[in-house]
Amino acid sequence: MSRLRPLLLLAGGTAVVATTLGVGGYVLVKPYMMPADFEGAGSGTVTVKIDEGATAREIASVLADAGVVASARSFVRVTEEQAKGKSLRPGYFKLRKGMSAAAALKLLVAPESRVVRRVTIPEGLRLTELLDKVATGTGMRRAEFAKATADRQELDLPAYAESAEGFLFPATYEVEPDMAPAEVLAAMVERYRHAAGELDLEEKAAKVRLTPLEVVTVASILQAEGGRDSDYPKIARVIYNRIRARMPLQLDTTVLYAQKRRSLKVTEKDTRVKSPYNTYLRPGLPPGPIANPGEKALRAALHPDQGDWLWFVTTDPEHRITKFTDKESEFVRYREELNRYLGTR
Repeated sequence: MSRLRPLLLLAGGTAVVATTLGVGGYVLVKPYMMPADFEGAGSGTVTVKIDEGATAREIASVLADAGVVASARSFVRVTEEQAKGKSLRPGYFKLRKGMSAAAALKLLVAPESRVVRRVTIPEGLRLTELLDKVATGTGMRRAEFAKATADRQELDLPAYAESAEGFLFPATYEVEPDMAPAEVLAAMVERYRHAAGELDLEEKAAKVRLTPLEVVTVASILQAEGGRDSDYPKIARVIYNRIRARMPLQLDTTVLYAQKRRSLKVTEKDTRVKSPYNTYLRPGLPPGPIANPGEKALRAALHPDQGDWLWFVTTDPEHRITKFTDKESEFVRYREELNRYLGTR
């Protein structure tokens, strides 16, 4: 008896496998259809959603049902041939109808095909400003974002957070078409939780004699005061030194927060505004954050520099030059420098 010898024949575009079984034997013919496939890049547009954890076969079925590819098998075959299974990602993708499986695969692994809006939230935005930014960036209604901030459970705010202010972490976020405003804000809170965990914020807060909320409040002040990143730990030390010395913090940024405005100019009348955020009149820290701080400000609040400074003045805001001192006479001189700067503006 001879060995089995597979023979591949082509008949009318159909692959046929024939096996001969020796002299006087018989031939078994089995047709093997090549999977149907379109040719070219397709036309029009169609948006498909790929679920998290979907396999290549499941993705192939989605594409075939949407008319992107001629058959699920053609897409699976190309994916396996190109070993691209691990490159497929979840999300919404803009494709075309009537595409070859290879062309569809190429678009699916191309970042520009993904339907997503990227919104960048800079450090130091107040809650009201952040809601404006994210509403504009996503095209969603601001009122829906504002409503979502009131739902602590939906946002999964930390137990020590009294509101969303301070806990919407500045970063770049990808917003997909089916995301709700609450989901977008929850992603920001989750990013805060990750940063706080990396910094071991809750445990290290006690080492600077603060609660976790007070650490975020200090960080928000550091962020609002601006200056250079290297100034943050020094400003934190000034705050802690003044608290220890039972001196009012006298921070213009907290007064401006109370007045819901931004300015480099704060008058004596401004410092008399009645508000728990007025640190000229109210001792200690304000009742909560005055902005949404980033990681560097949070780190500085937990790791202040060593020094005896009791005052600081950003004498040149344009160049972010901040001066520190433990002498009131020098502080007065620095304030005069700032006033001269403001007088030229």
